[in-house]
Order: sequence, then structure tokens, then C-alpha cells
Amino acid sequence: MIKYAVNLIKNTFHPLIVPESTEVEQGQLILVKTENGEETAKVFRVNDKISKAWEKKKTEPLHLIRVLEQKDLEILEEIKIAEDEAFKTCKSLVATHNLNMSLVKTKYTFDRRKVTFYYTAPERVDFRGLLKDLTQIFKRVRIDLRHIGVRDETSILEGNGLCGRPFCCCTFLRNFESINIKLAKDQGMPITPGKISGTCGRLLCCLDYEYKNYIDFAKDMPPIGSGVMTPDGLGKVCLLSMLSGKITVKLEDGKMNEYKKEDIEMVDGEVNIDIDTPSTPYDEVTDDYNIDIKQLED
Repeated sequence: MIKYAVNLIKNTFHPLIVPESTEVEQGQLILVKTENGEETAKVFRVNDKISKAWEKKKTEPLHLIRVLEQKDLEILEEIKIAEDEAFKTCKSLVATHNLNMSLVKTKYTFDRRKVTFYYTAPERVDFRGLLKDLTQIFKRVRIDLRHIGVRDETSILEGNGLCGRPFCCCTFLRNFESINIKLAKDQGMPITPGKISGTCGRLLCCLDYEYKNYIDFAKDMPPIGSGVMTPDGLGKVCLLSMLSGKITVKLEDGKMNEYKKEDIEMVDGEVNIDIDTPSTPYDEVTDDYNIDIKQLED
């Protein structure tokens, strides 16, 4: 059974195979073999549920080379300095070639045989000139210019979300699902960028977490705008609350009351009661934002 994992670039966790003769501890820095070469990573202990899920999905594990010693830690510090210098060099060359790309991070493998430059760009970039200059500076080193999306950029840079917790993409989230504005609308959220988008500038990944629950809840409820008979008289449904399981109804006298589903009955025909639309239309954005809301989608 898998007991340990490591967290590599873009904060993706990988199962770790540790020889029985080797002891590792939570938080230790180790050297692992990856498709890019030798890389350093921090050890994380995983619980039985995660271990079983990985084994069921047959997630490809990484193999431990060794636990970092003091001399390795000194080398790691030198690599970090080299990465900073490489970042500045590449950024300067990007400006020289006037390329429409934004450098995000530079990473060396532990053996310093490969350096990867992660960047974002709104369109395809012709970096042949940039690559030629880089090969003249970084000799005997394999160079990889890796284009990433804005959501990948955020997972690399890390940070905390609106909820106050570390970004999902920096912890447990392995794959980015497609998020669209309908998820927010169906959950009755205000369609304003500041409340439904993350640091990456895209819709919050967590909009997808509870969406199925909202849809399942709505299936058994009277639709918003439908006429109903309540213990207090005729009314029209104006809001559904999944958390409380109650239905808000506007009565003929203008009062707004909450009822359980079993306390009301659907009525046929039109009920002449005006209600406010509970959610903001797709194209409505507060004055604080001059942005097309569709730009937040993937």
C-alpha cells in the first residue's frame, strides 16, 4: 500500500515508492526520478483512502532516489540562485525580442541538465529567436520553453482563495474541469467577477463542487415563478434555498414567507403576482467592473 506522496511543479501530487530499507518522514526533502530527470520534492504522508484510490486508478508512481543530505541542501540553494538568474536573463531576452508572453517560473532539474521556462501567452508565440539566444547562454543544458494556462500559473505561484484557504489547485485538485457561467447562475450566485472568479481571472473551480446537489434539489421543487397555494393563501415561488430546504413565496399582499415543500401545492393557471428575478442576468455586471462576463469562462 502506498504511504507517501510528493508534490511537484503545478502542485500535482504523485504516489511515491519507498524501498523497505529506507525511512522517510513527513516534510523531508528527497530526490526523485521523473520524466524530466532528477528533481527535489517534499514528502507527504497519505491516508488509506487516498492510497486505495491511487491503486484503483493505477496512478503512475515516482521512485525515491535518496533523502537529501546536508551537501544536497547546499546544492539546492545554489540551484535556486541559478533559477533566479535564469529567470531574469530570459525575461530580459523576451523584452528584447518584443514577444507577447509572460514568464512565470524557471526551474532546473537537480542535476542541472535541464532548465524549464514556464510562460503564459494569449496566442501562439514564435520564440525561435529567443531559443537561439538562450542556447548561446545556457550551454550544455537542455532548454524547455513550456506554455501554460492562467490557471496553471496560479497553481504554480500559490496563494489563498476568497474562502481564506490555500487554492484548490495548490492542494488536492489534480485536473481542471471546464467551468461555465451557468454553474453560478443555477446556484443563485451574483454574476459579478469579484465574487465568482479566482486570482487566475477564471471562474472559481469550486462552483462545480456542489452543482449536482443544487440540480438534484431543484428537480423536486416547484420552479421559480410558478403559482402555489400556501397555508396563508395564493402566492408565487420567488426563491429556492437548498441549504434550508425551504421555498420562499411571495403572497398576494406582498409578504414573503418561507414554506416547506409539503406545506404548499402547485396550482394551474397564471398567478398575477410580480416577483423579482432571484439571480443576475448573464450580461449584468456591477459598475466596478468593465468586463465581458464570458471572458471568465475557460
